[in-house]
Amino acid sequence: MKRRVAREIAIQSLYQMHMNEVTPHDAIVAAVTEAEHDNEAELKVEGEAIAIEFIQELVEGTASRLAPIDEMLTDYLKGWKIDRLSKIDREVLRLAAYEMIYRDDAPPKVVVNEAIELAKHFGTEESGKFVNGVLGKMILELDALKQKYAGTSAS
Repeated sequence: MKRRVAREIAIQSLYQMHMNEVTPHDAIVAAVTEAEHDNEAELKVEGEAIAIEFIQELVEGTASRLAPIDEMLTDYLKGWKIDRLSKIDREVLRLAAYEMIYRDDAPPKVVVNEAIELAKHFGTEESGKFVNGVLGKMILELDALKQKYAGTSAS
């Protein structure tokens, strides 16, 4: 399965967790089931194995670090509060921040580009621009953010 589709399912899972107050596991199961059967979001999952472990890492990693991620994002949301963002924009930003700060298996520019596409797919064209603006500022200070929030430095 392509990582894009896994990220789309992760976004749906994070959204589901906050809308329905369900566990990461239950949200992932619901999102994967929807993708395999109804597929209203038109994800390209047909004939591909679902990368459930990667999805779990993204969802559980993001969910377990919500407080520091939201604190970090707040510094870059000039004129906005995290709870005033659209639910999709908020979850896309959270997932991207998690990937950029706590994981090192995708280049930050790839994570930003994926986040922009996710925001456009699930939100609006303005969502893509907004996500790009926030993450673009973060990427400029990525080493400092990694050191502060993950205790590491980017190489």
